[in-house]
Amino acid sequence: METESKPDLPHLTFVLGGGRSGKSRQAEGLVMATPAPWTYIATAEAYDDEMRARIATHQSRRGAGWMTVESPISLPEAIIGAAPQAPMLVDCLSMWVSNLMLGDRDLPDAFKAFDDALAKRTAPTVLVSNEVGLSIVPDNALGRAFRDELGLLNQRVAAQAAHVVFMVAGLPMVVKGSQ
Repeated sequence: METESKPDLPHLTFVLGGGRSGKSRQAEGLVMATPAPWTYIATAEAYDDEMRARIATHQSRRGAGWMTVESPISLPEAIIGAAPQAPMLVDCLSMWVSNLMLGDRDLPDAFKAFDDALAKRTAPTVLVSNEVGLSIVPDNALGRAFRDELGLLNQRVAAQAAHVVFMVAGLPMVVKGSQ
């Protein structure tokens, strides 16, 4: 009996796209193509009912085999603290940067710690983020600063990643790496 061969997931995969583009579903599928257990690091915080519903939708797609770590601020520490041999999904960098900025955290220090934590990983890691370079220029300083900081972080992650996927209307477009 022949078994289906699944491609190996590279050390670092980056999935980005606009809102409701299918980023999270794509990233989950990539991670689940590897043997369980899997670590899911969630960066969102539920401040209202609508956000709680969004988080519940994400959670309902994950079944057995997932260990969830809630880490809205301390992402580097969560990455280091997770099982080093378990494939990991971080969803998402956009929420993490927003949380850092709203908490008036030191972004250069946080980004350096994030880079250092990723460098210590040995198992496949999939990162999710919003692409912020395709929309209008925000009309306020905080919005522009967020767009700039996340855009620069996205560039850093894409440069490090072996595989980059851009999601458009639920369809993955490979930007870097192989299918």
